Amino acid sequence: MRGSHRAAGLLTLLEALTVLGFAGFYVYEMVTGATDDVTRAATSGALILVFGLGLLALARGWARAADWPRTPTVLWNALLLPVAWSLHESDRTPVALAVGLVALASIVAAVSAPGRRADGSPDGERDTDVVS
Repeated sequence: MRGSHRAAGLLTLLEALTVLGFAGFYVYEMVTGATDDVTRAATSGALILVFGLGLLALARGWARAADWPRTPTVLWNALLLPVAWSLHESDRTPVALAVGLVALASIVAAVSAPGRRADGSPDGERDTDVVS
């Protein structure tokens, strides 16, 4: 596995664990009775759980050096950039910096990960079996 695949996988795994932690927080709120609206907490928790599981699938794809996680990883992290800006605007600058930096690093790792050519061989490899 190449370094950029490994970096994208580790960053996506970090994001997945963070998102799953938020899902766990909603479960905690429901169990302890800390929420006034159990339906909202359950719906939010379930939605966040789906995203966390999706991110785990992306991390697994990166770990297997697959090509398919590239586009969803870039899309997910591009959507995190306005979230980071919103956090900054609401005076949560340290969290905004963390979210923004992880999102940018994930985009760079995903885009720089080598893909496959149309013939199925990895980028950068020459087909030596071709007879002229």
